[in-house]
This record gives sequence, structure tokens and C-alpha cells, in this order.
Amino acid sequence: MKTNPNKLWLIVLALGWFFDFLFWEQSPGINFAIFWTACLIAAFYLLMSDGLRPHRSSLILIPLFIFFVAVTFWRAESMTSFLAYTFTLVTLTILTVTYLGGRWLQYTFADGVAKLANLAGSVVARPILFSNDVRKAQAESGVKPSKYNFMPIIRGLVIALPIVAVFAALLASADVVFGQRLDDFIKLFKLEDLPEYIFRLIYILVIGYALAGIVLHAATESKDEKLIGESKPVIPPFLGFIESSIILGSVVTLFAIFVVIQFQYFFGGTTNINVEGYTYAEYARKGFGELVTVAFFALLMLLTLSAVTKRENESQRKIYSGFGIALVLLLLVMLFSAFQRLNLYEAAYGFSRVRTYTHVFLIWLGLLLVAIIALEILRKERLFAIAMLIASFGFAISLPILNVDAFIVNQNIQRELSGAGINIDQNTQQELSRGDRVDLDSQYFIQLSDDAIPPLVDVLHSSTLPDTVHEKVAAALACIRYARTLNARDHEWQSFHFSRFNADNMLASVKDELDQYEIGGSDYWLARIITPSGAEFKCYRTYDG
Repeated sequence: MKTNPNKLWLIVLALGWFFDFLFWEQSPGINFAIFWTACLIAAFYLLMSDGLRPHRSSLILIPLFIFFVAVTFWRAESMTSFLAYTFTLVTLTILTVTYLGGRWLQYTFADGVAKLANLAGSVVARPILFSNDVRKAQAESGVKPSKYNFMPIIRGLVIALPIVAVFAALLASADVVFGQRLDDFIKLFKLEDLPEYIFRLIYILVIGYALAGIVLHAATESKDEKLIGESKPVIPPFLGFIESSIILGSVVTLFAIFVVIQFQYFFGGTTNINVEGYTYAEYARKGFGELVTVAFFALLMLLTLSAVTKRENESQRKIYSGFGIALVLLLLVMLFSAFQRLNLYEAAYGFSRVRTYTHVFLIWLGLLLVAIIALEILRKERLFAIAMLIASFGFAISLPILNVDAFIVNQNIQRELSGAGINIDQNTQQELSRGDRVDLDSQYFIQLSDDAIPPLVDVLHSSTLPDTVHEKVAAALACIRYARTLNARDHEWQSFHFSRFNADNMLASVKDELDQYEIGGSDYWLARIITPSGAEFKCYRTYDG
């Protein structure tokens, strides 16, 4: 790139303009995927044209990038979309910092923090250093600057525009005729939007500058010659084996006592609902968050102790590993308890987004604990960080594959059709009357994203659907269609989203049936659906748990 720096600047500035073209006054959709795919292709072109080929291990990240960037315009559910956006950028970040070296699978937590800090520094300083190196190399070789160097022109225009604008405003105030001509000129080019144009120009330049820093970082700083702590630990172990053993042994003993005492309640299922006065809801809910919190902090404690504990001989290493394995095994038991409680809660009240996220999260947390046991036995403590990264990727990949909102619709309707619902006591029934429900909560469907509409329409087409369920589903769809009508807006192609497109088509397929459901109320928050049988359903719901 030093031999032809203009190629770099032209491409990154073109990408900055492309960002403006795709995103200015556009809602998120396919534009995110197009922009970052264009950035990836451009970066590969710039790097490979300089003979810089990616390491084979780094290419593993390309399929992950393709998956996550596709999810951004394929799924509409909020957590799924957030994770898709986040992990698209995560994969690109890892690819940038390990483009040439490819050792990201061996990174520790310290390596990750150091690489991110180095990348941030490159984004700020690398383009300036690159420009200085190019000028210095040209001066030393006696090469005159290229006549096609556009950077002085761009810098001159950026500096000149605000100066000319100030002088033009003063001259317009000094002479009426000049002011009128200036107004005509501004109207001709719509220069009344000049502040907007200046703002957009600035962020185009900022984006181009940042992209240049990222590409230059991949070209110069991504070869991992040496990882942190590879030859010697970053922080030498300072805590004695006896101290660590006492800490781990105490926690293991506490966890073991807890598991023994609570074993009946952990795995007794519905037979222990009324033990010592517990209602069903209390049994299902009580302690779930605390158990997950204990698991998280216990795992953090184990990882910290592993990094700072002295183990001077084989006997000490085996004893420490034994304590660590015992701790993780007890955590697995407690997580299984939390999972059981969650299953019982879902059986009684159905699925929600939070319950679904937690359900998937517990599975991946359990797999992470198993991996940590294996790494501890194999003495591969450096791989703890990559195990956590893989578990994070697994969680983020699971949600779009599951299709969270469609899963909630299918599970809750199937639960209603199968007569699911557990015999509950009178106290719990009173709790349900205060807000929770055991039967199908069709109002919850109204809060879901466009991903929920196709399964709702599919259910509505079912000839075996009971009339009561059919009416609830149709009312929910009528509310959804009403809300979409109130919030309707035209979307340019940059904002195309497959989930919205599919939902529009599915709603159109049941238009005639939904037209039979009347809308009552003056606005959405007071709206209610009146079914052909005269039943009424509200079009809003605020609880999610």
C-alpha cells in the first residue's frame, strides 16, 4: 500500500460514502450486511494486492461472519438481532487482529484485552503514521509526490468550506443583491441543507479514516509472533497452595452440603410443591437467579485462583485439580436444578423470551463447565478463554437457529392444545388471578417480532384448531396488523428485511378472515379486538418474565 497510498484512501473514502448511502435516513435491514461485506471484500483486496495473505486459521471466521451478517436481515427478534450485530463485529475484530498470525484460538483473556487496545490505538494513529512513512519513503528515494494525490485537495476543501460559508454569509448581509443571488444559488443546489451536508461529510471522513486504520492494523500488527504469558505468566503465581486449597475446599464443602440438603427439592418435581408450605410458583421461581449467580461467580473464582495459585509439585497439582473438578461438578448439579425449576415454570406458565434465552443460556453454561473440567484435567488452562468464546458463539448461533419468537408461539400453542398445565394449589391459583396465566396467553404474542407472524398464520390455517384457540390467535393477529397499520412507513431497498417481507405476505394471506375482527378504542394503547362471537381482547400487554 505504501507504493500506491491513493488506492487505500480512495477505497476507504468510497466505503465511507457507501455507509452514508446505505444508512442515512434508513432503518436497519440488509444495509448492515451489504456495508460490512463490502468492507471485508475491500480489505481483502487491499491486503492481498500487497501480498499479505490471511492465515488459514483466520479464515475459519469467514463462515461465522457470513452467518451472523445474514441473521441481521433474516431474524427480527430483539436479542437475536442484537447478538447478530454484535458477533458480526466481533468476528471482524478477531479477523483484523489475527489476519496474518491466525493464533486467535490460543488467546488468553490478557491477549484479548491487549489486542483490542492495540487495535483501538491503530484506528486513531495508524493512518497518520502511514502517511508520514509514505512521505518519508518518497523523500528518501527522491520520488516526487504523485500528481494524482487527492489528499491535499480533500484537506483543502474540508478547510475551505466553512471559511467560505462564513464569508458568504457576511457578504450577503452587506449587499442585498448579492444576498438574493446567493439565496438563488443555495436553492438551486439545496444548500439550505448545508449543515447536514457538512455533518455527513465529516462522518464519511471519520469512517474512512477508521477503516484505513483497521486495514493498516491488519497489514502491520496482526502477526502474532508471541502471545502474552506464553513463555512466562503475566502475573506470576503468588498465592500459596494451602491458602487456595482452604478456599476451594471450603466452597466445595458448602456446595456439597447445599446439594445434599436440597436434593429432594432439586429433583422431586411436582411431588414436592407443597413441602413446607411452598406454592407451585414459589417452588418454580425461588432461587433460580441466585443459583445462576452462584455458578457464575464460583466459575470466576476458580479461573482467578487457577491463575494465581502456586503448584510446586505433581501432588499439589492433582489435589488442586481435584478440588476444581469437584467444584465444577457441584456447579453442574446446581445448574441442573435451576434448569429443572425453569422447565417446571415453563410447563405451568408457558414460554416467554426471557425464559427461552435463559433455557438456551443454561445449556451453553453447562457445556462450558464440562469443557473447563476437561481442560483442567488436561492442564490446558490457557484455553479457558477460548472455551468461553466458543460458548458465547454457541449461544449467539443457537438463538437464530431456534427462531425465538416462532419457538415461543409453537410451544405455547402446542402446550394449550395438549392440555398442558399442572395441577396447582389454591394459593397458586390466587397468584394466577393477579396476573400470571396457565392457559394460552395470546396477548403475549402481540409483543413479539415479525418472526412470530408466520407460525401464527400457520396455526390459524390448521383445520383441527379448537374454536377458542383459533379466536385468540386471530385476535392477536388482528392486533398485530392494526399496530403495523398505525406504524406503517415506506422502506427503501436499503432497509429490506426478510422477516418483515415474510410477515407482510403472511398477513395478506389471512386478510379476509382478519377483516371480520373489529377494532375498538381511539388509539393503540386503548385498542381492543372484538371477535365475531362478541369476545374482546386488549391489544397490549406489558409483562414479560
